Amino acid sequence: MRFFESFRIAVVSLLLNRTRALLTMLGIIIGVGAVVSLMSLGRGVQDYVASQFEGLGADLLTVRGSPPMRGFFQATNPLTMVDVEKLAGDTVAPDVNQVAADYSVNGTVVDGYTSVSVTVRGVTGSYFAVQDWLPSLGSLFTQQDIDAQAQIALLGTTVVEDLFGDATYNPVGQTIRINDLAFVIVGVMEERTATRSDPNNEILVPISTAQARLANARVAGEGYTVSTIYAQVSEDASMDAAQTQIEAYLLDKHGIADADEADFDVTSAETIAESRTAVLGTLTIFLSGIAAISLLVGGIGVMNIMLVSVSERTQEIGLRKAVGAQHGDILSQFLFESILLSLLGGAGGVAVSWGILQIAPNFLSGVTFSLSPDVILLATSVSSGIGIFFGLFPANRAAKMSPIKALRFE
Repeated sequence: MRFFESFRIAVVSLLLNRTRALLTMLGIIIGVGAVVSLMSLGRGVQDYVASQFEGLGADLLTVRGSPPMRGFFQATNPLTMVDVEKLAGDTVAPDVNQVAADYSVNGTVVDGYTSVSVTVRGVTGSYFAVQDWLPSLGSLFTQQDIDAQAQIALLGTTVVEDLFGDATYNPVGQTIRINDLAFVIVGVMEERTATRSDPNNEILVPISTAQARLANARVAGEGYTVSTIYAQVSEDASMDAAQTQIEAYLLDKHGIADADEADFDVTSAETIAESRTAVLGTLTIFLSGIAAISLLVGGIGVMNIMLVSVSERTQEIGLRKAVGAQHGDILSQFLFESILLSLLGGAGGVAVSWGILQIAPNFLSGVTFSLSPDVILLATSVSSGIGIFFGLFPANRAAKMSPIKALRFE
């Protein structure tokens, strides 16, 4: 019974001082709102990053040159078409299903009086299957086009928009100039979500054309160099096993005994996603920690107001003790006030964060944000903890008052 009476008195006291209670809760509202918003935004971005890298292919290994530091010099053996052919065979990497490669150059594309700078990516015929990327208009190159070093091109939607003013325009059959060479447009690639670079702002050409006509990528005894090799792992094979096979081949070919001195890097989309998610998670925790400082300030505000309240109601405390109120009755009364202030502030903070999460998608398209139950539970727990921690001292001070001194207080 005393529990409900203490609760009732605490509610009445807050209602009698609405403005002061609201101002006291403001610090808690800001603190909880900031922490909950940052945690929810961080989780949403982490999930978005993970989903985008999943779209790159969970069964895809990417091989790039990665020169190690050796003294004051950077030494590296280039990846070549010979490597692509070896890895595509059954002997070197039996767990690899198919292999693709690209060779990238910077290009200036001209159509009439319009000129744009883009990345021109020469690709093998298997690139489209490995990347699971097809044209929305037109057709892909054939092996005959690659063998003939054909001057044909597939455009990304951003390139189409920059050149022709409309991303939905059909330019198939038209001729453009790339680095002063004429290319016939044979298709437009499907629009794709960007990960590290924007694939829609690229032009795809046969890899032999990029290597021989747009650049001089020939290596003695090795054919032509490539920028990146993509190895798609077989369905029933292990990613780790396939990665080990690729690394072993390249280490042996490059004459490197120590794997730490490798002049190449083999990564998977999953590895990149995990590393980026870990960084985002650490950043979210760090920012939430900074935001939590406002919770400390809000808690100090609660304690300050409760001390003022105790001082203002000293005679009330003395009167209650004089008619039989126990130490626990006074303690619970003021502690309830402190907890109610903090819980209401926490609820307000959750409401504020919900509003922020409704607005956030307007600035971060494609990212989904939501208030998860564990975040709400954390906000409730933190709010209750603040109420108890910062309210205990004022409540205990009130409970320890001598009834005689309290009644004489003016």
